[in-house]
Amino acid sequence: MADGPNPDDMRPLSSRRRLVGLYGRIGRTYMAWARVLLPLAVVVFVPLGLVHAIPVHVEATSFDLDDGIRVFGAGLALLLLAMTGLLGEIFYTGAVAIALTHPHGGEPPSLREVARMVDYRTLIVVDLIFGILVAVGFVALVIPGILAFVYLSPAAPVVEIEHRGVRAALARSASLVRGRFWYVLAALVPIEIASDAIGSVATHLVYSLFSDSVLAAWLTDTASNILLTPIYAVAAVLLTLDLIVEKDGSSPRLHSTPSGP
Repeated sequence: MADGPNPDDMRPLSSRRRLVGLYGRIGRTYMAWARVLLPLAVVVFVPLGLVHAIPVHVEATSFDLDDGIRVFGAGLALLLLAMTGLLGEIFYTGAVAIALTHPHGGEPPSLREVARMVDYRTLIVVDLIFGILVAVGFVALVIPGILAFVYLSPAAPVVEIEHRGVRAALARSASLVRGRFWYVLAALVPIEIASDAIGSVATHLVYSLFSDSVLAAWLTDTASNILLTPIYAVAAVLLTLDLIVEKDGSSPRLHSTPSGP
């Protein structure tokens, strides 16, 4: 087992030093676990990519603001785009939390074992609540969306690390972030923005080179999610473990290397 966050290592440091250290751990963990993280992302995002591709296709090809009905339709499409963009991300993060931390006889669980251990009902509900609150918050006033994103980002790791239900996980997530809002925002929001920006650029590039078909949007969205979402998921899990240490004095430790599929 690899060394996880240690209470002795959580002494007050500058935000910049802590962020640099966290990003370094994210990169090392991503590279070490790529052969587990990427296949797991394929399982989650291949079907969800189609769900997301439909509003992306509508947004990219059909906006016409000539009258009130079309304005309403554009707003609805924007809401769907924001919400579907988050679908699967939180669920996937919960699955990654299992892979990285589950005490499986001293060894990391395989991909198949992760699939059997996932608390599907709870993670799906948390995923939907997170997506709806963040999407509505962003479309309405932006700031509520940011607050929801930051305070609820640890919810999925909490579900699988601490085996909590929906309400308990959401409450625990908010409790962990309380007092650390700006640090969590600085750690996760840049990753989310960068991932969304890269995905958006890739989608529009594919449209310009090939076509504006749903198939093109599906393939592009799925590929970007498979490659980029694991970075966010690893960041959320590592950050959650750090926050648990700060609150409780200890947390599960990371496995050192992944097992075979």
